[in-house]
Amino acid sequence: MDSRFLQSFIAVVDCGSMADAARRLDLPPTTVAQQMRALEADVGCALLTRVGRTVRPTVVGARIVEHAREVLKSVENLRSAASATELPAGPLRLGATPTALMGLVPPLLRRWMSAHPAVRVYIEPGTSSLLLDQVQAGHLDAAILVHPAFAMPKTCEWRLMRSEALILLAPRDMKVRDPLLTAAREPFIQYDRKVVAGKMADEYLRGHGIKPKVRFELDGIEQIAQLVAEGFGVSILPDWPVLGPPDARTRRWPLPPPSPSREVGMVWLRSSVRSPLAAALSELVDYR
Repeated sequence: MDSRFLQSFIAVVDCGSMADAARRLDLPPTTVAQQMRALEADVGCALLTRVGRTVRPTVVGARIVEHAREVLKSVENLRSAASATELPAGPLRLGATPTALMGLVPPLLRRWMSAHPAVRVYIEPGTSSLLLDQVQAGHLDAAILVHPAFAMPKTCEWRLMRSEALILLAPRDMKVRDPLLTAAREPFIQYDRKVVAGKMADEYLRGHGIKPKVRFELDGIEQIAQLVAEGFGVSILPDWPVLGPPDARTRRWPLPPPSPSREVGMVWLRSSVRSPLAAALSELVDYR
């Protein structure tokens, strides 16, 4: 059985279309169709069926799809372990939050390319909670994310990259004598309270007896910063890193201590075949 056929089968199941799977795999649709016929001939039964414009797995196909994923994972691990160098063969599957992709990841990738030019890196964006789940499931080799409010699983290694204190972000021309009074007085853009730093900001304000005039609530530091720059209000956010000069339309103000901080770092599975790749990447981090 050709593992490439299993890869195509999984792509068709995930995409629900031969054409979409072919685009994902960068193959002609006819090639994917031929591979599916060959795979069905190999297992001796139909694995896919067409329902309207979509392609879905048959009962047998649905039964074997997770087994197929495990087989592909084993094949990938075998290839990594068979590396002739001290590190496993790539690619390194790296997850990162959108904010990390905008600030922390590019310099890290530059150092990685210099130290390990032969090892490709596949990057998957996502939220911190989703990326942690992906690492635990073995779908990602490492991820740069915000430490959750609970302890990291014992199966995972954690390396702190930076600690980001909460700050008040306000338009540049706004007069701010007291950040807390400003947060109470001005229209407020609330960082989503379902994420770690958003919950920290909410608890910090409530601890000071402040109930802000919330105009918007959303997840996305860069998007909130843009709204502040456009004059829609102020916000309390982590002191996140940016590449290049900061937006001249906004200004960051420190909050009265003790102000909470979120921790951003790298997490990976201790027992993964490619954990040495993740560990090597963590050694290149410029810790702050």
